[in-house]
Amino acid sequence: MRVLFSGGGTLGSVTPLLAVSEALHEMNHGTEFLWIGTDAGPERESVERHSIEFRAVTSGRLRRFFTLNNLLTPFLVLKGMFEVLSILREWRPDVVVSAGGFVAVPVVWVAWMLRIPVHIHQMDWRPGLANKLAAPFARSVSVVFKKSKSDFPRKKVTVTGNPVRKEILFGHTEVARDKFRLDIGTPIVLVLGGGTGAMNLNRLVAEAASEICRKAQLMHLTGEGKHIELPAVLGQYRQYGYLGADMGHAFAVADLVITRAGMGTLTELAALGKPSIVVPIPDSHQEENARYFADKGAAMYFKESRGGADLAEEVRRLLGDSDKIMKMASAMGSINNVGAAKEVARIISGYMK
Repeated sequence: MRVLFSGGGTLGSVTPLLAVSEALHEMNHGTEFLWIGTDAGPERESVERHSIEFRAVTSGRLRRFFTLNNLLTPFLVLKGMFEVLSILREWRPDVVVSAGGFVAVPVVWVAWMLRIPVHIHQMDWRPGLANKLAAPFARSVSVVFKKSKSDFPRKKVTVTGNPVRKEILFGHTEVARDKFRLDIGTPIVLVLGGGTGAMNLNRLVAEAASEICRKAQLMHLTGEGKHIELPAVLGQYRQYGYLGADMGHAFAVADLVITRAGMGTLTELAALGKPSIVVPIPDSHQEENARYFADKGAAMYFKESRGGADLAEEVRRLLGDSDKIMKMASAMGSINNVGAAKEVARIISGYMK
C-alpha cells in the first residue's frame, strides 16, 4: 500500500499524521509513505526523522484579510498543482491523507482529478479554510470532536480523537534532568512556542521570566530562529529553538506547560496528562480549542493581552496549589482517545487496492 501525506507550514497539521504513519506501519510493514509539504516550513525535519521521503511543492496561502499577496495566491496554487500532478503520476499512491495546511489543498484537488481516494483529518473545534476547501473532494473525514460531525457531510465523518506520536509518550525524567541540566526538587515549567515560533507568546514569557524563575526552572522552546535575549542572571532559564527527538523527555519532566492552543499540541499534552496554561492566538480558531480544554478543567485559559506580570502570577499560584495541579492533570488525561491513530489508520487501510 502507498500512502501520500500532505501538510505543513506549521507542525500542527503534521504531528497527527506522523502518528497515523506509525499505526499504518504496525498494521502492514510493507506500507510505503511519501510526504508533500512546504520548502520553508518546519515539517521536513520531523518527517524525515520518521524515515518518510519528503518532497516540497509551491504553496500559496489565502489570507482572510486584504493583502497584495492574495493576488499571487491563485498563480502559486496553480504552479503547485502542476508540481503535484507530476509527483502523483510518478508515485501513484493508493490514498492521499491530509490534516490541513494550505499546501495540502492542491494535493487533494489533484488526487480527486486522478480518482485517488482522499481522507481528511479535522483537528480543531472550528474547521480551517484548507479543510473547508478540501472536504468536498474527500471520501472520508475523521474528527476529534462529536460537534464536528455537523461541519462535514455526515456520511463521510468518523469521530476518532486526535492521533498522538509515540515518541512523545516514552520520555524519561532522568534523561531530561541530565540532558537539560535541571535541578532535582525545583518545579519545571515548559513553554512551547510552536514549530515556527510564536513571537507574541515568546515576548509574553520573556516579560514573565524573571518572576517565574524565582519559583521554578523555565524551559523555553521559542521556535527555530526565534532566539530571545534575556539577562544572564536568570540561571533557572533555558532556551531552545527546537528539540526534535528530545521532545518526549522535555514533556516528561515538565510540571506545568505554557502553550498556544493548536489541537495537535493540546492532545499530546492530554495524552501525557500535563496541566497547562493555554494562551490562544487572539481572534483565531485556537480560542475555541482553549475554551474547550478550560471548560473541562484541564487547562487555564490565559489571554495574551493580560501581560507578563499576570502570567507569572498565575504560574506561581498554580505551582503552589498541588490539588489544583493534580485535578488539571487528571482532567487532561481523560480528554483524548488514546487509540485515535489506529482508528484513523483503519479507515485509510480500507482504501488498500
